[in-house]
Amino acid sequence: MKKHEPISKIMSTDLITVHHGDPISKVRQLASMHGVHHIPVVTGDQLVGIISWSDILRVSFGDTFQADQRTVDATLDHTFTIEQVMKKNPVSLQETSTVRDAAEILAGGEFHAVPVVKGGKLVGIVSTTDLIKYLLDQI
Repeated sequence: MKKHEPISKIMSTDLITVHHGDPISKVRQLASMHGVHHIPVVTGDQLVGIISWSDILRVSFGDTFQADQRTVDATLDHTFTIEQVMKKNPVSLQETSTVRDAAEILAGGEFHAVPVVKGGKLVGIVSTTDLIKYLLDQI
């Protein structure tokens, strides 16, 4: 791995985001529709949190009760807000960060995706999948 490869080399910039006031059902719909597992939460273009599929599963008991999707969404929307489920002030990388910086954070195992910001503005996201694809290209 090149030690100083810029994070822009591997980060995704075609971002799927939610606004901090959106319902939880929107997160579920976007995750399913776009096949993503981590969705940054923004106010305007400023990063305020991140919500993962694991976060949704943690508060959702739809599979347990075998309820249909609409019932699960309605229950979640009336029980939780995004602010209650998301990780607030997530660890992030600056746009000037390197692939190595991302690898060091992701290797810790606490996160599977890290938002990339420029002056607090969300400009990208890098996931463990992005890092693995990059490493495979190096072999």
